[in-house]
Amino acid sequence: MGPPEDLVAVVDPGVIAAPFLEQLRSEVTALGASIRLVGLLGTDDRASQVYSQYAAQGCERVGIRYEQRRLDPEDVSRELFLLNDDPTVHGVMVYYPIFGGARDRSLQNELRPEKDVEGLHAVWSGRLYHDVRTVDPEGKKKAVLPCTPLGIVKTLETLGVYQADKGPRHQADGLVATIFNRSEVVGRPLAAMMAHDGAKVYSFDIDGAAVYEGMKSSPSDIDRKTALAGSDIVITGVPARDFPQVRAAELKADATCINFSHVNNLHDDVVDRARHVVFRTGPVTVAMLLRNTVRLYRNFHAANRS
Repeated sequence: MGPPEDLVAVVDPGVIAAPFLEQLRSEVTALGASIRLVGLLGTDDRASQVYSQYAAQGCERVGIRYEQRRLDPEDVSRELFLLNDDPTVHGVMVYYPIFGGARDRSLQNELRPEKDVEGLHAVWSGRLYHDVRTVDPEGKKKAVLPCTPLGIVKTLETLGVYQADKGPRHQADGLVATIFNRSEVVGRPLAAMMAHDGAKVYSFDIDGAAVYEGMKSSPSDIDRKTALAGSDIVITGVPARDFPQVRAAELKADATCINFSHVNNLHDDVVDRARHVVFRTGPVTVAMLLRNTVRLYRNFHAANRS
C-alpha cells in the first residue's frame, strides 16, 4: 500500500509527526504519571533556541512537563551531575553545539543513559552501531536512538519508501541512499541505521565518501554524480549555504529527498523529479524526542514510582 495522497510530492512533516504525537498522548495518559523533561540551553545558537521552543510545545501537546534551563556553557557539566541524581527528572536533553568537538562529546557521556532522551550516550551509540535493539535480556525493553535519524527512518516508513511487510532488518532491502552529512549526531548514525535495515548507503562529508552495507563501512571512491544518479533516497544536512544544492537533473526519477538541516540544501526544482520531498524534519524530530522520553520512563523509571 502506498502513502496517503497528502504525503505525495512535497511532504508536510507535521502530517508525519501527528499520529506519533497522538499515540504518545494516549500513552502518557494511560501511564498516569507526571513525566518531567529538562532541556539545558548553554548556547546562543538560534537553531537550538527554536528546537527548545518546539520541544516545549510538543511536551504540552502530549502531557509531559518541560523545563528549559539557560546556563553558562561552563555550568552545563555541573548541572548534568545534579540532574543525574534528581529522581523528579526523568529525561534530560542538552542543546548542542556548546563547545563543539570532543568537549561536547564528553558532555554527552556525563549524562546517565537512562535519562538521555537524545540517545547520544556511548551506551546507546554502542547498541546502535552493533545493531542491538533492546536493553534487557528478554528483549522487551527497546533501546533509544538519536532523534533526527530516527525521525528520518520513521518518515521513510510512513511514506512507504521502506517496505514494512519485510520486517525489521529487511525493510530497506534493495534500496540505495546517499547522505550528505557524516556527523556523529545525525549523518553517521543514520547511515548505520539504514544499512542495518538493508540499504546500501553512500555517505559524503568534506573528507570524501564512505559506503555502509550491513554492519560494515569502508571508504569509497564514488563521486557525487554517480551516487545521486543511482539513489532511491537522498538525505542532506549541510551547515552552510555555500554547499552545492541537490538539483533535479542529478536525481534518479521518483527518488525521495529529505533535508534535515536549518539550511535548505534541496533546490526547488527537485519537486519536478522526486516522488517525495521533505524540506524540513523538525516536527518529526520532536516527536521522536518525546517518544524516547516515554520509552526511557517505561524502561527505567516507571517501576520506581512511589
